[in-house]
Amino acid sequence: MSVVTKPNWQKLDADRAKVLAAANAKATLSVNGEAPDGVVLTCAATLTPEPVSWLWEGWLALGKFHILAGAPGQGKTTLALAVMALITTGGRWPDGSRCPAGNVLMWSGEDDPGDTLLPRLIAMGADPARVFFVTGTRMAGEVCPFDPARDMAHLMAQAEAIGNVRLLVVDPVVSAVAGDSHKNTEVRRELQPLVDLGANLGAAVLGISHFSKGSAGRDPTERVVGSMAFGAVARVVMAAAKVKGQDGEDDRRILVRSKSNIGPDDGGFEYGIDQAELDAYPGVVASRIVWGKPVDGTARELLGEAEANEDDDELTALDDACEFLRSELDRGPKPAKYLLGEGRQAGHSERTIKRAKAKLGIDSRKESSGWLWSMTADGAAKKAKDAKEAKESTFKNLGTVGTLGTVDGESEAF
Repeated sequence: MSVVTKPNWQKLDADRAKVLAAANAKATLSVNGEAPDGVVLTCAATLTPEPVSWLWEGWLALGKFHILAGAPGQGKTTLALAVMALITTGGRWPDGSRCPAGNVLMWSGEDDPGDTLLPRLIAMGADPARVFFVTGTRMAGEVCPFDPARDMAHLMAQAEAIGNVRLLVVDPVVSAVAGDSHKNTEVRRELQPLVDLGANLGAAVLGISHFSKGSAGRDPTERVVGSMAFGAVARVVMAAAKVKGQDGEDDRRILVRSKSNIGPDDGGFEYGIDQAELDAYPGVVASRIVWGKPVDGTARELLGEAEANEDDDELTALDDACEFLRSELDRGPKPAKYLLGEGRQAGHSERTIKRAKAKLGIDSRKESSGWLWSMTADGAAKKAKDAKEAKESTFKNLGTVGTLGTVDGESEAF
């Protein structure tokens, strides 16, 4: 029977340290003492486990990218402004926890800072001296629109000069995507500078977005408009919605977590929106958030009931799907498999894409590589018809595929 010798752990650790030191020195130094070009590898043994740094525990993480989405009219921008106001004063979050005071940045492509954003911030008690709006980039003496692909380094420099920046809000987040917001690879590439900015600053980044039309009932993260990359890149996705009350109760607004890779992914808070006149500015009225009680459950459960006053009916969803197909086929035929995949990425159900195909009279033909869809002359002409004629033709064209005639909905031609 052999005797197992007890390892000399101290010696093994010392040897391991020598090997790591030699490997790091060899990998990072060239002949002239500078780091060489090439892939950078980091050994896990050289890292130290760290906890997530939370701005708001479970909701907003420093150095991470987040999404807040919802249907139009749910107060998403006002919610973001409420968060900004709270940070500037070191107030208390809806769960009662205290937030350390800090500075905030906002890049808004939809609302005017003077007549909309600032009044709302003041109505919610913000410290304006801690709020900075990204309003452009000065180049050769001229102020040009902010371009994230070009100006992110300048924004980083300004943020570092301000110091203690805790949050950057981008409204809408699609403004950061110069390419096609429905294409996964383009969205990921265009969002990366924002992700890097947050990580380098140690600030939370919050992008505001909408829900796709005709997406009620689906997982809220999948409902974020555009490519699914928006929800995938975000570490936390939040949803704002108005849901119908039960047993005679009034409709209520809720902010819920739909997804989180770094913490709990359920629960939320009720909130209300009211109007207030600013004491120091007579005649200036602004919206503000009033936080309510916590709510339990997953986002899908809480939003599962029909949302009150929902505008995204079937016809609107069909119109959007038609526009998607037109834009994809304007330059020529494309594979059906590709279009269905891109359609899903854009938030359109396969059924709606098929209905849009039928409505537009898109032609299908079998190639060696699979089915190919193309816009016919008749289909292109339909783009010029008025909305009434389009709606009347919707149900008439269901189940047809251009010149192929009626086809079973399960056919590969779809």
